[in-house]
Order: sequence, then structure tokens, then C-alpha cells
Amino acid sequence: MIATAAAPALPRAPGMVAASSTLAPDSAEHWVPFTLTPGNQIRFTMMLDGKPVSAILDTGLSYSVLSRDYVAKAGLDVRQSGHATVIGGAIPIGWVATDRLAVGGLTRTGGEITVAAVPALAAGGGAPVDLLVGPDLLAGYALDIDYDAKRFRLLPSGELPFRGETALLALSPRHHIYVTRARLGGTTLNPIVVDTGDGSMLTVSDDAWRQAEPKPPPTSAVSYGLGGTVVTGLAIVPQVSVGDLDARNIEVRIEPPGGFSDAVGAEGRIGSGFLERYRVLLDPGAGRIVFAPGARADTMPPRSTSGLLLGAEPGRLRVMHVMSNSPAAAAGWKQGDLICSIDGSPIPADYAHDKLSHWTVGEPGRVVTLGMCDGSTRRLRLASFY
Repeated sequence: MIATAAAPALPRAPGMVAASSTLAPDSAEHWVPFTLTPGNQIRFTMMLDGKPVSAILDTGLSYSVLSRDYVAKAGLDVRQSGHATVIGGAIPIGWVATDRLAVGGLTRTGGEITVAAVPALAAGGGAPVDLLVGPDLLAGYALDIDYDAKRFRLLPSGELPFRGETALLALSPRHHIYVTRARLGGTTLNPIVVDTGDGSMLTVSDDAWRQAEPKPPPTSAVSYGLGGTVVTGLAIVPQVSVGDLDARNIEVRIEPPGGFSDAVGAEGRIGSGFLERYRVLLDPGAGRIVFAPGARADTMPPRSTSGLLLGAEPGRLRVMHVMSNSPAAAAGWKQGDLICSIDGSPIPADYAHDKLSHWTVGEPGRVVTLGMCDGSTRRLRLASFY
């Protein structure tokens, strides 16, 4: 027995075929298990036209996105439809018709879904992903994410399965993405996107940072989106407030002028790196986020002591970015350098989840011997630098 639930409050894109959504009356029992990708995104399995597909929850997208690789393998017909603004720039998109999408207790029949290239780094790294699930599927319901138990479920809007600190939540009128407001250094950030597809803790626009913290960030990092790689500033601040929640020890990335936040008229975005400290209820229909502290609430985020941001490839690590003012920068490391061993140990297949990966945030003063893939050896002394 399937009961009809309220349809998401999202307009259809021009020419888009109408769809209908239903939520099972026992939807509270339909928990969906997930894993966190190396980039901190929520990865799970759902059904598309009767077939299992790998997916990521992404409330920072206007519409769900099916990867072009999946479409090509499945032989689906794509209707081309212009470009979309994403982190990293603008990308070409198309649309394909679907019969049935199912996740947890939710089923959508009919309609279409956006098609775009989904690079592995934009989907958190690791194995490729087929589908990014956005507000067009989620916004009519309450999304209950239990990060500690690594599971989520969809509930009727208005339900309150747990108590906690609350903040306002809405769909932005133009881009139809989840937005709230926050306070950083006495400055209100409004609107700020709530983006489960972004693995960072907090990202702010260059202008918002200058108003809240009028000084250059101490180092740099990179962010990944569907449009490519973006170099950002990086700092750790003592507190950020979101509604009634006072969150402490928050890593902040600062976008360059003209970045994604500027493009969508926002002052930044709250990512999964922030949300994962809590059990979170996202319910734009009821106009609220609810935060209940998890096991890692208010803990200090890990700080790099190496200055190397790395991407794992089979049997090796690729330097994706050398952080400014870092030991690696002082030692002359470059983007693209390839590492094949760490203190004599080869790179394991599951490097991101292996204890060997902890060396990049190791004790200051430790000297790490890195075997390069060209046969040479380099030594790097770890140090605090931000």
C-alpha cells in the first residue's frame, strides 16, 4: 500500500515531463544505509527503473543529476538542454526520461532527470557514482540523517523524530536549493546554502570572509565540483552559529571572487563536514533544520602538518594541491608529484580509510620518508602552519 505525499515545491524545468511522488506510510522504517566517501559525501544505493545505482545526497543541486557515463552504458536517449552553474564553472546538461526512482520509502514515477558529467573527484573520490540526488526528489519531505549510525530516511514534512537546536531552512526562490543563515565573527551570512554534496565544513565567499574576518586566510586548499577544481583559502575559526546552534572549531574555506556562492547569490555553504557532527533533520516544508549533537560535535578538525592534499590512485598518491605557507611548499613540492610509498610502505588499495593515510596530519617535528614513483626519495618534516 502506497500513500501519496505532498509533491516537492519545485517548478519543472522548461519542457520537463511531469512526475508524481509517493511516500510509503511506513517510511519511518525505511532507513537507507550509507557510507561516507573519501570526500565526505553520503553515498548509498537506490533504484532507477528497476536497477540499482550508486548515488550521493546533494541538496546543493537544483535538480538531480544522472552521470553521462551511466547514460552511455545504459543506451538512454538524451535531450540536450543548455548549461548549468556549478562549483568550478558552467557545464553542459541534458535530460532523460525515467519510469521509476525509488529511495527509502519514496517512489517517483514518470518525469525526467538531468544528465551531466560527474567526475570522480566531484563525487567524493573513490569509485564513480551514477546519480546525484537533489531537492527535486527530496524537498517535499523531512530528511533525517543519522551520521553516527550511517543511515538516513525520508519522512512526511512536519514530523519531528528527535529534539535539538533549530535553524531556519528554505528553498531559494531562484535556484531551488536548501538555504539557511549563519553568523561568523559577528557577521550574518544570509543566505547560505546547506549542501550535503559538499564534503567541506563551511565555505564562504571572498566578500563574506572580508566582512567577518578582515584578514587573509593563513593557507590554501582545493574544492571539487562538477565544473572542476577551485583553489580556496583555508582557516579554522572558533565558532559559527546556525540558528540556535553554536558550533565550535570550524574549518572554513574561502572562495575566490566570482565563485559558486557569488554565482548563485549566496554568501557561502554549509557542507557535510559540518553536518556530520550531528544528527540532522532537513525539512524545508516545515522551514527548519534540527541539530542533535553527535559523537564528534565541537571536536577540533584535523589540521594538515604536511601541506600536501592528495588524491589516491591505484598504487600511488597524486599531489592535488600544495597548501600555501606549508612545509611542503617550503620544500618545493608541486601539483602532480606522484608518491608510491610512505616510510617504506606501499600505498594500500583503500588508502583513504587506512591508518597509513594519517601521516599528513602527523605530529609536528616528525620526518616522513616518501618514495616517489620515479624512484627518488624525499624527506618531509611535519610542522604546524595554520
